[in-house]
Amino acid sequence: MAVTQEYFTPDERHQVLRLAKELNDRLEDQLSIDDINKVHRLIVGGIVEAGIFRRDRYGFNPVVRHMCTALTLCESIAPDRTMVIATLIYNLCRNDYLDVPRVSSLFGADVAKVVHGLLHVAPLYKKQAAVENENFHKLLLSFAEDVRVILIMTVDRLTLMRAISHHSNEKFVHDIASESRYLYAPLAHKLGLYAIKTELEDLSLKYLDRKTFMLIAERLNETKRERDQYIQEFIKPIDERLRQEGLKFELKGRTKSINSIWQKMQKQGVDLNGIYDLFAIRIILDTAPHDEKRACWLAYSIVTDIYKANPSRFKDWISIPKSNGYESLHITVYGPGDKWVEVQIRTQRMDESAERGVAAHWRYKGIKSEGDVDKWMNEVREMLEASGQEGQMNLMRNMDTNLYNDEVFVFTPKGDLIRLPQGATVLDFAYHIHSRVGSTCMGAKVDGKNQKINYRLRSGDTVEVITSSTQTPRLDWLNIAITSRARNKIKNAINERRANQSLLAREALQRRFKNRKIEPDDAIVARVIKKMGYKTTTEFYVAIQEEVIDINDVVEQYETLSSKQSEATARGTAEEFVLQQPSDDRQLRPDSDILVIGEDVKGVNYKLSKCCKPIFGDRIEGFIASDGAIKIHRTDCKNLRHLRERYPYRIIRTRWTGKSGSQFLVTLQVLGKDDIGIVSSITSVINKTNDSLLRGISVHADGGLFEGFLTVSTSSNELLDELIQKILNVKGVKQVNRL
Repeated sequence: MAVTQEYFTPDERHQVLRLAKELNDRLEDQLSIDDINKVHRLIVGGIVEAGIFRRDRYGFNPVVRHMCTALTLCESIAPDRTMVIATLIYNLCRNDYLDVPRVSSLFGADVAKVVHGLLHVAPLYKKQAAVENENFHKLLLSFAEDVRVILIMTVDRLTLMRAISHHSNEKFVHDIASESRYLYAPLAHKLGLYAIKTELEDLSLKYLDRKTFMLIAERLNETKRERDQYIQEFIKPIDERLRQEGLKFELKGRTKSINSIWQKMQKQGVDLNGIYDLFAIRIILDTAPHDEKRACWLAYSIVTDIYKANPSRFKDWISIPKSNGYESLHITVYGPGDKWVEVQIRTQRMDESAERGVAAHWRYKGIKSEGDVDKWMNEVREMLEASGQEGQMNLMRNMDTNLYNDEVFVFTPKGDLIRLPQGATVLDFAYHIHSRVGSTCMGAKVDGKNQKINYRLRSGDTVEVITSSTQTPRLDWLNIAITSRARNKIKNAINERRANQSLLAREALQRRFKNRKIEPDDAIVARVIKKMGYKTTTEFYVAIQEEVIDINDVVEQYETLSSKQSEATARGTAEEFVLQQPSDDRQLRPDSDILVIGEDVKGVNYKLSKCCKPIFGDRIEGFIASDGAIKIHRTDCKNLRHLRERYPYRIIRTRWTGKSGSQFLVTLQVLGKDDIGIVSSITSVINKTNDSLLRGISVHADGGLFEGFLTVSTSSNELLDELIQKILNVKGVKQVNRL
């Protein structure tokens, strides 16, 4: 025991004895002698054997602090054995002197549950930068597991705030006060712990802006008896007149808190002399629902008969309630001693609604509503205010605090708090930080452990992304990322890379043809692509770039098909046909004025896209390319559909003018019976059709069938449809497709 005596100063020993007696008196039959002895032995063991209860680095004695917290819990919330024991022994568990299973065997599962919740929440406070983040209290509620954990934490913070009044470490005091203002005061307010909320706010103001606090405090530096006397003097004539009118009512008077007065000064942009309502009186009427308005206006009339009202400060939320349902009459009157006093008039129903219902005080004062959280907080508040303390604590034991099970809250290494959907991975986190970080992500250190990019994050994780300049997005990443932001960035990166790969491979193939002194024919190249099993040219060229296929194999395939076409000509098949270039060399570039782009603008530079080769009369749209050029596509073009999905803001309305004199190139695929005469018949049909000329042809015959690719110039889609129909009427032609 000598060690424990040395551990406490004489003042602390007296304080501990007093706190122990008051705790015992408050808890009465809840705390057994056995409980007291166990807690005492554990604390002594923690001091003597383990040295756990050492003073912290700021000089506070943790045993005294925890006992103060336990007593305040009994005074402000409810005398509760579970919360008191958990508060007193929690530090032993945090320092590994005691584990949760041992707590359960000594004090029961309920105490162990609360201790576990406190242990679960403790690591969050190492992320100091996140405390002022609006998502932090959501993470706190998710981690707490039990509402009593939140109550203990809130009261413990009040205990600490009371203790640091004259602390020498200014930064420590400032940090604790800031954290209390942004986190604990709003939390206490939502839980209905108004007295705790008010004290936390006042103390925060005192420590953060002592000059302002003292200025307001001096103005309000009246004794409680004097303030009570003023309120009694103010309400006495009101009380008499209300009784004369036969009204049932309750009168409440209060001086507004220092922080509340300071907030009004900030909001209204005035000094202390400009704040009228330093005092507030509430008249709560007990009346039937059908008589509420009459009773409120009668009370209003009585008050304004007695005291002069300030019309600019009158608020009627009874005739037209606030959007959140709040109902009340607010007036500011000139009371005795030349003081302005705010008077609120409402019925019991209105007061109940304002305090605990739809228009709860913490909502109409501006704290953001959060759906299910509102309902949950209301339930907690009702339990705290209910009669029968033992019953209310039993209800709290079964309350679920996991209100955000569709979200996870994770930290950056600097302590910033990030909210992501449930199931989010390291990859989602990386893309949330920055597109470049996501695209080069190799994995992450999560709470110091290396994890892969598909690791699913959990609330409270600290994530440090590992990147590499050689890493690039892959298609399988779409099976890992779940956020739309990450998925869109991955798709865009893959498409951009594929486009670049396709361009590089196309240039490489052209160089290889040039080295072999080959003048490539697009129609034969198209047949090579089809023969090698690729549906699109992009897929084909990407395969070359990624070395899935050998570029030399492509050249060999091309040479083979080219040779077969030459041999077929010698055999006298459809491939024997040789195109005679037409003598008519009409202009094939469309006139710049045949299109109207955007808001009836003509003469704009544009290009007809090669992928779908639109002609006059086709339904078309324009796409503004990255270089600023406008490319015209048919509306049924597959490429345009993808562009519209990715860049809808770059699509521009386009239409043809009434008449065209230009020629357009179109490629037709013709399938039919192999016969040298069939090609001559087709070319004859084309050349006899008005405004149509054959500009190029490539024919391949195999097994008695031929496939021809015809390049035709025409002036409109109507003439093209007519031409296709004529070609279909040629004997032996089975099918004609526009490419």
